[in-house]
Amino acid sequence: MDSRRHFVKSAFGLAAASFLTGKSLAQTAADPRKDGTWFDISLAQWSINKAFWSGEKDKMRFAQIAKNEFGVNAVEYVNQFYMEGWSKAVLAELVKISAGEGVRNVLIMCDREGRLGDPDEAKRTQAVQNHVRWIEAARALGCHAIRVNAASEGKFDEQLKLAADGLRRLSEIGDRYGISVIVENHGGLSSNGAWLSAVMRLVDHPRCGTLPDFGNFTINRESGEEYDKYLGTQQLMPFAKGVSAKTFNFNPEGFERDMDYPRLMDVVKRSGYRGYIGIEWEGKSLDEPTGILMTKKLLQKLGGRA
Repeated sequence: MDSRRHFVKSAFGLAAASFLTGKSLAQTAADPRKDGTWFDISLAQWSINKAFWSGEKDKMRFAQIAKNEFGVNAVEYVNQFYMEGWSKAVLAELVKISAGEGVRNVLIMCDREGRLGDPDEAKRTQAVQNHVRWIEAARALGCHAIRVNAASEGKFDEQLKLAADGLRRLSEIGDRYGISVIVENHGGLSSNGAWLSAVMRLVDHPRCGTLPDFGNFTINRESGEEYDKYLGTQQLMPFAKGVSAKTFNFNPEGFERDMDYPRLMDVVKRSGYRGYIGIEWEGKSLDEPTGILMTKKLLQKLGGRA
């Protein structure tokens, strides 16, 4: 553990000079500028998941790809691409490449590390511990947070308490590293804005927050149960330390076909949030590069700067 901490500390030192200037990354953007822009745009690695899974693109060059191919200078990593073969050398290379490109590392999206609200206490504790390596990685990269899931099982109130317990414990660990733990609405009760906002109130920790995802308000995929995305976004924004601008389809005018983006972005703006908003293209109607660039253009129309 001591050697791991020493590595994280030294790797963080390399990243800090480039990335940690002044405000928290969750609140990096200044007040609206004279040109009308009010937030910065980042790129979620999942937007290019097909190219990374197939090996068409090199996961180690993500920061370089974001800047040179899409003109985006801030990135959100996905832990799934690095779980196999994860090492100090991999982390050091990611730090080196992003620093060399002048790209800011915003957060790491974490999946497949167990349920933080698991009813089995031993499994819940293990899930908390499984996330620690990503907190350490986030610290080394100069990120402000890791994004986690609030998966659980059981009745509404039981899941609320279980998820809050796991998140509180992980947030206390994150606090020691200066890293926030932010929860995405990602299926199940987490896609219920009232439930997830209640979890936040129960956790009641400054390091714990939300990452509202415009396109992830499906509670049950099998039944098709959906939570109102506009209400859900409004309920989650008071706790937001990140926002995911998910897109699937575009109309001829360049707006998301099935979501009222001006309305959603107005909810975000009115909340007072001025942090990064991440491009997350997940559609099938366009190839990944085109979908990313269309989403970027849409966010720029609505006040974003890359």
